Amino acid sequence: MPELPEVEALKDFLTGHLVGHEIVRVLPVAISVLKTYDPPVTALEGHEVTAVHRHGKFLDLETGGGPHLVTHLARGGWLQWKDRLPDGVPRPGKGPLALRVALETGAGFDLTEAGTQKRLAVYVVGDPGEVPGVARLGPDPLADDFDEERFTRLLAGERRQIKGALRDQSLIAGVGNAYSDEILHAARMSPFKLAASLTPQETHTLYEALRTTLTEAVARSRGLAAGRLKAEKKGGLRVHGRTGEPCPVCGDTIREVSFSDSSLQYCPTCQTGGKPLADRRLSRLLK
Repeated sequence: MPELPEVEALKDFLTGHLVGHEIVRVLPVAISVLKTYDPPVTALEGHEVTAVHRHGKFLDLETGGGPHLVTHLARGGWLQWKDRLPDGVPRPGKGPLALRVALETGAGFDLTEAGTQKRLAVYVVGDPGEVPGVARLGPDPLADDFDEERFTRLLAGERRQIKGALRDQSLIAGVGNAYSDEILHAARMSPFKLAASLTPQETHTLYEALRTTLTEAVARSRGLAAGRLKAEKKGGLRVHGRTGEPCPVCGDTIREVSFSDSSLQYCPTCQTGGKPLADRRLSRLLK
């Protein structure tokens, strides 16, 4: 799933390729991706893209005098830029293509979604705040005003495990499954530790790991073409998705805890005092 660093890089890429250009065609191929119907997607046509924004994991194309095109790529979605779009109108079918946006130059992009879980979402709205997922977002962890004091206040009273708290978009915007694993590894902290139990020093360490991990991931992604961002993300991860590999810090074997629809990865030596976590939903260590 694209998270804050990849969406931030997509925002920068699209700013350089879309701003100042006119949208001439918007072609929904999979109607299910459209989550709004008034205004219709055709309301974007004839308007110039004036800015590209990121709200958490949401991409927002702003047009001059027209609506916003807001997209959430979900787990299997992606944006594929094309310097020259294929001629003709794409036919609906079983392929990954969900929506096509064409510019006056003949360039444009496709929104695609792999897999069977179709969660890619497209909204055409007068204001991005009309999108429920955007409206409920917590603060952006890379914003200038997201300081350690604010982070401490967010965690105060949180009775959840820190892994779940970091992934809660209404608490902190943009961090998902992969980067929460990376942040906790950098902080040398168990994903099952209760957020409210953190000491001031642990909170400081976690804040520094959060900011550093995300800032470095954004820096690695910045300037890359849209098609290279997935590979860069995978190559830059130290523990997430690397079950069975040696930890790059201590050499211990990276382990996994599986859930019904996701999994987390961690290093026992770095994060849990050498003890493996129970591979089930219960937040306790194997005895």
